[in-house]
Amino acid sequence: MTPPTALLTDRVVLEDAHVRLEPLTAEHAPELASALAEGGLEHTWYTAVPTPGTVADDVAERLALHAAGTMNPWAVRRRSDGALVGCTTFCNIAQDDRHVEVGATWLVPSAQRTAVNSAAKLLLLGHAFEACDAIAVELRTHWHNRQSRAAIERLGAKLDGVLRNHRIGPDGVLRDTAVYSVLPHEWPAVRATLHASLTRHR
Repeated sequence: MTPPTALLTDRVVLEDAHVRLEPLTAEHAPELASALAEGGLEHTWYTAVPTPGTVADDVAERLALHAAGTMNPWAVRRRSDGALVGCTTFCNIAQDDRHVEVGATWLVPSAQRTAVNSAAKLLLLGHAFEACDAIAVELRTHWHNRQSRAAIERLGAKLDGVLRNHRIGPDGVLRDTAVYSVLPHEWPAVRATLHASLTRHR
């Protein structure tokens, strides 16, 4: 078997005409804090989003997980104005099994429902399948995050199932997690769907 050309933990820049995914560093924290000051994410109870005051700790945690080999985090930069607008990661990395989740993603409201999310997913999935030879890419979200579930389903990921009472949230509320995945033979259709979405955003 030919080994993959890249590891899921490799620190690489991924970019296209819409976004630049930069390997996350501590130096990104102040700019991410400024982005979070836009507001509008503080009421998303069903997902974990840092605040301007906690983003440095969030970045440090992501970098510690990268050092442990289980996460590869990126800062998301919008190409149209050069602003940082969020974070995304490869997480729950299982390199030996070539299995990974795209998750721990947050975007400021001004970047949502724009080309940014589709472009970032296209880059991440393309890197996972085409450079890292992944055998499956998962996408997980809170059952109550209907916006996220709808976006995942639109791109063509299949619902594997729902992990009920999967986690206890910071507020003590139990979380059901919807688990989706894309397999290598499904990637061409998902890639075409993402390209079509980007065309609509032009």
